[in-house]
Amino acid sequence: MFVYMNGSVLPVEQAKLSVFDHGYMYGLGIFETFRIYDGHPFLLDDHFRRLKEGLLQLGIQWSMEKEAVYTVLEQLLKENKLHDAYVRWNVSAGVEDLGLYTGIYEKPTTVVYMKSLPSSMAQHKKAQILDIRRNTPEGSFRLKSHHYLNNVLAKREIGDNVNVEGIFLSQDGYVAEGIVSNVFWVKGGTVYTPSLETGILNGVTRQFILKLLQKEGISYVEGLFNQQALLEADEAFVTNSIQEVLSLTSCNHIEFPTNNPITTWLQKQYAHARKLLISKDEL
Repeated sequence: MFVYMNGSVLPVEQAKLSVFDHGYMYGLGIFETFRIYDGHPFLLDDHFRRLKEGLLQLGIQWSMEKEAVYTVLEQLLKENKLHDAYVRWNVSAGVEDLGLYTGIYEKPTTVVYMKSLPSSMAQHKKAQILDIRRNTPEGSFRLKSHHYLNNVLAKREIGDNVNVEGIFLSQDGYVAEGIVSNVFWVKGGTVYTPSLETGILNGVTRQFILKLLQKEGISYVEGLFNQQALLEADEAFVTNSIQEVLSLTSCNHIEFPTNNPITTWLQKQYAHARKLLISKDEL
C-alpha cells in the first residue's frame, strides 16, 4: 500500500508519525472516508467542507486547493493500481510539546490512506440495538474525529459479523445512529431519521439522502424517536459513504417487510449519481 503524507507519496512502511503529534497524544484529528468510482471522488466537496469545519473547531489550521487534492488522489490511484477505491483523508494536529496546547496548530500532519474495495458489496444488513449508549459530543456538535472509543466498544459488543449493524440509543433512550452509519426508516410513506439533537454525526451520505428526498417531494421527519418507532417501520435502511444505502432486514430479530420501494429507489438514485456529482448541491 502507498499512502500520502505531508507532501509525499510513500510505501506505507516508510510513513512515520512523531510520538509528539497531538493527534496521537490527545486525539486531536479529523478524518473523512469516501469512495472513488472509476476515478471520480463522489461528493468530495461535501466531505472537505465537513473536514474543514471540524478542523476549525479543533484549532487546526489546514487548507489544500482542490487541484492539489485531485493530484494526491490521482497519484495514490496510480501507485496503488486502482480505479475504484476506499479513501481515508486524515488530518491530525501535528507536533507540539507534552501538555495541553491552547494555541493554533499551524503544522498539522496530513495522511491519506487508500485501499481496494471488495468485488461485491452487501445490499442489506440486520440491525441490533446496542446496550452501550451513544456518548454525547464533547463540543457543540459531533465531529468525525479520532475519538472513536465509543464506536470500538460498540463493535466489540456485536462482534465481527459484517452483516450486523449495531444501533446506538442516546443517553435519553432515543434512536441515534449506527456504529458506522446513519439510520432511516419509513412508515406510511414518510421517511424518519434521528435529529442531530441526539448527538449523531451529520453524515455526508445522510445529507445527500435528505437532499434526494426533498428534490423528489418525499416527506421526511428529523426528530427524537424511541426504538419502538424503528421496530414498527414499513422499511428501514442505514447509510454511509462506503457501503452506500443498505436495507435492514430486521432489528432485534423483528423482521421488516420485504417490500422496500423507497429504499430501492434511493439505491438506484445513488448508483446513478456516484460517478457524476462532486456535491449534493448539484442535485
